[in-house]
Amino acid sequence: MTETLPRAIQVLPAGGWVERTARHRVTLDFDDRFRRRKRYVAEDGFAFLLDLEEATVLRQGDGLLLEGGGVILVQAAPEPLIEATAETPERLARLAWHLGNRHLPTQIDGSRILIRKDHVIEAMLKGLGAQLQHVEVAFDPEGGAYGEHNRHMGHHHHLHGDGDHDHHHGDGHHHHHH
Repeated sequence: MTETLPRAIQVLPAGGWVERTARHRVTLDFDDRFRRRKRYVAEDGFAFLLDLEEATVLRQGDGLLLEGGGVILVQAAPEPLIEATAETPERLARLAWHLGNRHLPTQIDGSRILIRKDHVIEAMLKGLGAQLQHVEVAFDPEGGAYGEHNRHMGHHHHLHGDGDHDHHHGDGHHHHHH
């Protein structure tokens, strides 16, 4: 016998609904907050099926609207990350540029940048003069190539005969490397 789970069919953006009206709460790391369809169990044991039209990044404070009523509060779980800081805002911007150029999920948080642990990237950042620290906080990376409507694991490359190469990320996002 197959259990029929209640379905969460819509994301209510953080700030656009009243959190205290939530019936249940689910705390998820970043990977589990980027899904289209998945079974979850809320902290109180309430099982439900996330069933969205497309994969969506769930943010801290978002609500999941249940078919038939009721809302589940989404909370971002702390996870092990690398915090990168720099001596000047210009150096921090340079670090952010290098991370963005590698299409890595990156959270810019005031005067620090948060990324997932990756020893190759950590070595690159140290080489660029970054101060690195291991932290355990919620990861809420920027939109863009890994954003709300557009996080694809593969890139679609289009090569041109003029020596430049472009790559396209869908939904009108593209950039050129010269």
